[in-house]
Amino acid sequence: MAACGTFTRTHSLMTATIDHRTRTTVPSPASPRVVRPRPIPGGSARVDTRALRKGGRGIHVATPQLELSTKPSALVLRTARLSGPVFRDEAAELTGLSISTVNRQVGALLKAGLLRERADLAPAGAIGRPRLPFELNVSTFLTLGIHIGYKVTSITTHDLLHRVVGAIQIPTPIADTPEQTLAAIGESAQRFLGRWTTRRVLWAGVAVGGRVSPGGFVDHPRLGWENAPVGQVIAESVGLPVSVASHVEAMAAAELVVNPSGSDADQRSSFLYFYAREMVGIAFSVDGTVHTPAGGPPVIGHFPASGTTLLDPNRTGRLEPTVSDTGVVEAAQSLNLPVNDIEGVLALARSGDATARALLEERAQVLGRTVALIADIFNPDHVILGGQAFTDYPTTLPVVAGSLRETSVVPNRDVRVSHSGTTVQQQAAGAVSLDAVYSDPLAALAVTE
Repeated sequence: MAACGTFTRTHSLMTATIDHRTRTTVPSPASPRVVRPRPIPGGSARVDTRALRKGGRGIHVATPQLELSTKPSALVLRTARLSGPVFRDEAAELTGLSISTVNRQVGALLKAGLLRERADLAPAGAIGRPRLPFELNVSTFLTLGIHIGYKVTSITTHDLLHRVVGAIQIPTPIADTPEQTLAAIGESAQRFLGRWTTRRVLWAGVAVGGRVSPGGFVDHPRLGWENAPVGQVIAESVGLPVSVASHVEAMAAAELVVNPSGSDADQRSSFLYFYAREMVGIAFSVDGTVHTPAGGPPVIGHFPASGTTLLDPNRTGRLEPTVSDTGVVEAAQSLNLPVNDIEGVLALARSGDATARALLEERAQVLGRTVALIADIFNPDHVILGGQAFTDYPTTLPVVAGSLRETSVVPNRDVRVSHSGTTVQQQAAGAVSLDAVYSDPLAALAVTE
């Protein structure tokens, strides 16, 4: 927002899918227990690709870079994605690479099938070898995205433009062990991939809450996971290389994918990504890179949420129990509203129920105050709000803006609503699944061969 009273909403590219709230229990045992290999120490802090062995088959688990790569092949591929069809001399100007470098990279990417030439767009009347523009090949390759939420897991396929080609949602399975839960998710993903027999699926990406360690191991307190081998189990289930990332950082990366660089100034800018739904979290991006702390993503669920009258009936005084979907439902039930889930609260608010509306407005006030305090600490160039706590009931966005303006010491802070809207979880998983291809496309293809 140019001023803190109005939000800028970027265009949503996808259609929202229904978020079912029921949960499915996986009988025990759902699958044989997976033996957890110990993470290998050392290696790059940004990319840590492992070849774990099972039955002689390589299991590749990578830590995504979540940045705008400067490798020549990545620059050319990104130019094709954002500006294609594009001629080679135009690509050289856009990327800052020499024409000879562009020619080499285009030739290699054409051979790999990631790019295709458009002979139908050759300039008419040209003498000699025709100049052919090139573009991204969106008809051959797909990636698989999996977002594991506390209640709902989203499984998607994406083309090389980061568009969702297909999507399903399942209740996040409940099982005796994380391995069994992950095996059930992997089985659903493998069945889903059966729909795309004519396309080559290159990579899988998993976005999940909690702390992600090198090798794709996850600590997720709300799911009760400690050192859960997410990368290994999903890779074994779907037979693909897998990247695993914290979901809020993945959502910030999705913003980079869609809006990578409007100008050199934008490329050097920073933004704070604030997510709220069943969990709350933040990520910070600067210079085209999502910052990933070595100790894991910042935890803000324990932040104080004082000054509530309707929310937080148990008086925890903490942010996540106050503003989460579950917290809002518990507050609604304590006020005798006939609801079982957040959709019920939203339906009442939309039909004019004053208590339901007051609950959602109070949540907006708490969120606005929290965003302001965190933004004042980081002082980013932009703040991006993502998650259904902001997008499911946009009537409260002016309340968020007003609360933010009253709390922040910075006037006219630029605050925007995520481009992804209600598909933010899908977009996050897609960004992780495409990270290896976007970062080093030829190396990524070599892993899949």
